[in-house]
Amino acid sequence: MSTPATGAATLAPRRSSRFVAWVRAWRAGLVPYDEVADAIAGNEEHLVADAPGTWTDVPLGAALPTLAKLSPDEIRLVLPAPGDPRGLPGPGDFAGAALVTGEAVVAGGLGLIPEVRSHTSGSGDCFETVLWRVYPLPANAPAASLSLPGAAEAEAELAAALAETTAALTRLDVAQWRPELAGALAALRRPDGATDLPPGFDPRARRLFARAAVLDRVLALAGHAAPGGAINNYEAQQRDAALRPLTAACRQALVAACNAPLRF
Repeated sequence: MSTPATGAATLAPRRSSRFVAWVRAWRAGLVPYDEVADAIAGNEEHLVADAPGTWTDVPLGAALPTLAKLSPDEIRLVLPAPGDPRGLPGPGDFAGAALVTGEAVVAGGLGLIPEVRSHTSGSGDCFETVLWRVYPLPANAPAASLSLPGAAEAEAELAAALAETTAALTRLDVAQWRPELAGALAALRRPDGATDLPPGFDPRARRLFARAAVLDRVLALAGHAAPGGAINNYEAQQRDAALRPLTAACRQALVAACNAPLRF
């Protein structure tokens, strides 16, 4: 039976990860420009604010030429968290906003952060639009001094963290008070091999992205309180402590997969 957690596994991964993967593939000449905006947006409306040379919000496709002179290696994903600013340039408006949002794109001298806006139509349907806000980065701003793992290291760290977290949640009897989370974690042991990455990424990056993208959605669900207050504060703290290493490993796995060297 489908549960909220297993359903979360089918949702789109972080918007910044799709942006980076598809724009890098475009700049490598592996996908045509005409496909990039639609691949990033999916069924959502994506606009861009404060893009160089524009005076108002513009469709994503109209802003992409701003990045046309960049090489794939100049475009990278960052998924910072409090206490872990790896990949961010020096302090500034972009770094501060990226830490609040938890995801961002570094593209040459520009930074982009997705702002998700929820809307309700006249008929009561709910939908979201995404506004990519562009920030100029400080000239010659250094990246964070902490190094980022490569795909092989990130894959090993993710596998170890998943095993450790699964064991911890079993000891906490998570199946009793959060059965949908336990079921979703178990489902990760049976990846279907699907990937959302465009051409140019090697099999390891694809495998890593597929697993980390699913897990990222499960962890987002796990951050919410159990339905009906089924757990107390102590149990919630235990759960959060068990999930913390896996959350960090998942973020770094997505970063490593999306920033992996491309095969031209």
